[in-house]
Amino acid sequence: MARAVRLSDYAVAIVAAARREMSSTLHSIGLFSSLHDLGPLPDEIGPLPEDFYGSRPERGTEIRAGRVQLAGDLLSVDPEQDDIWLKPAPTRAFARRLHGFGWLRDVIASPELEQGADDNPSACPTGAEAARTLADDWIKAFGRWNSFAWSHGVLSARIINWLRAGDTLFEAGETDRKARNLRLRSLLRQARYLQSTISLAHDGAIRLRCAIALCFAGLSIPRQGGLQKAGLAALEREVKRQILPDGGHVSRSPRAGTETLIDLIALRDVAEKAGVEFPREVVRAIDRLAPMGRFFRMSDGGLASFHGGGECDHGALKLALSRDETGARPFGFAPHSGYHRAEAGGATIILDVGKAPPGVLSTGAHASALAFELCTAGGRLVVNCGWHDDQPSSWREAVRATAAHSTLTLEETSSARLFPPGWQRDLLGPRLASAPGPVTARRNEEDMGVWLEGIHEGYRDEFGLSHRRRVFLAADGGDLRGEDALFRPVSAGPPEDVDVRYRFAIRFHLHPDVRASLSRDTMSALLVQPDGDGWRFRTDGGPIRLERSVYLAAGAPPQRATQIVVQGEAEPFGAGDRPPNRVRWAFQRLGQVGGTQGETG
Repeated sequence: MARAVRLSDYAVAIVAAARREMSSTLHSIGLFSSLHDLGPLPDEIGPLPEDFYGSRPERGTEIRAGRVQLAGDLLSVDPEQDDIWLKPAPTRAFARRLHGFGWLRDVIASPELEQGADDNPSACPTGAEAARTLADDWIKAFGRWNSFAWSHGVLSARIINWLRAGDTLFEAGETDRKARNLRLRSLLRQARYLQSTISLAHDGAIRLRCAIALCFAGLSIPRQGGLQKAGLAALEREVKRQILPDGGHVSRSPRAGTETLIDLIALRDVAEKAGVEFPREVVRAIDRLAPMGRFFRMSDGGLASFHGGGECDHGALKLALSRDETGARPFGFAPHSGYHRAEAGGATIILDVGKAPPGVLSTGAHASALAFELCTAGGRLVVNCGWHDDQPSSWREAVRATAAHSTLTLEETSSARLFPPGWQRDLLGPRLASAPGPVTARRNEEDMGVWLEGIHEGYRDEFGLSHRRRVFLAADGGDLRGEDALFRPVSAGPPEDVDVRYRFAIRFHLHPDVRASLSRDTMSALLVQPDGDGWRFRTDGGPIRLERSVYLAAGAPPQRATQIVVQGEAEPFGAGDRPPNRVRWAFQRLGQVGGTQGETG
């Protein structure tokens, strides 16, 4: 297992923390605040970005009624007496979602509340009026500056979401033009603050999103040449650094790459309406991101769940890919991102064969070496637990562990380790302390089907064993066979204790919609998908177990699920070509089944 943190990382983190603290101190005393107010206010807003994401009117109604549910927590307020912005947030994750305004589209889309004859019309505003009131109240409470509400991840999200709702917040025909001007002034102040501090943003997806937000502001707010120039320069620089040659994001997160694609396509449209030439480097990035979005897209329209990403908004992804001008089909191997994809007969498998992202880019990474997801014509079958930002933050660390993925774990340890709570984690963030080291992969396509193979060294230092996974998807898509082996590399030398045995577990997490039941001899399991399509799981690894699992990739709340577990004990000298260090397994399609037998998991 390789160390993921170098001494230089500590030095960089200390300097960055000191710079951010200095900036916060200067802004908290108002030294720079007046600089962000300079310049005339435009009479109207310019071209606005299209909102690709679908709204949830029912959530908007709940928010207007004082029941705000975000990041797995609930904040209840009296909408007629309480100011939501002055109420303590249940968690920091909740506060980030609240101040990011991603829920604003839901409030705008919520239906007009019914009123009685004697009701005060101002107490039952339309969705648009409620959205404007919430934005105005935020400006009163946090419009000057606040270290949390103006942190770069929150700030960039708020700028983009305000502009997506620009027709509601900044429409020129609004009766209360003074309130509209205050919102526009606040937007401009936030954008100028972002322009002056973007270099302090955390590296990775947050800094890239800051560049995108700055571009949106520079293009949508008239006569902001400085913002526009700074934003496009930052964006060109960041996409060159962060978008890999195969179209993946450097964090290896499918969600990070797809959300970037959605933002960039919307930004490209705004630039075209504004008559501004889009940088060629950014155009090339879109041309790489779109095929990668198709690579990670499963047959149900959502993304595979790896490295901190969930299924994503299916409609937003579909719309973004429909705007892709390349029309490229998904490929089979993403060498820079570290994933294999095979597709046949309506079945799609994606296998993680990449090494962990380096340094600060690993703050959202998972210990998912050689994990896979399988989606069939009947829907998702084998999944990872996944993640979604609407889930309770208490789940975040648990789903990063190897056991939360469809792969092998050895002695209940993860193939990559996180820093435990303490000064290192406080300084460096939740990044990986150690990673699986080299991960090798190969692929062989035949008439009969596709072979995928990967090897990782995440357990070698501690246990002296390497993990090899081989997977075969038949040409008709109805037969997926696999083999997991633990072997001792020649370079590792002989084991110190030949009598020791290492316990392992091979987990296959099933989608919540899949019903599973064990056979009477517990040597196989019947799996039934929602459309009635049946699959049989079999293994030569001995009796199998059905245990509880959880699925978080589709959004809150967490969904109960089932996992298939195959357990055994590996020998330290690692004869990976035979049991007990080798386990073979298979998922085979049965067609339509009428019911299940045995015990349901």
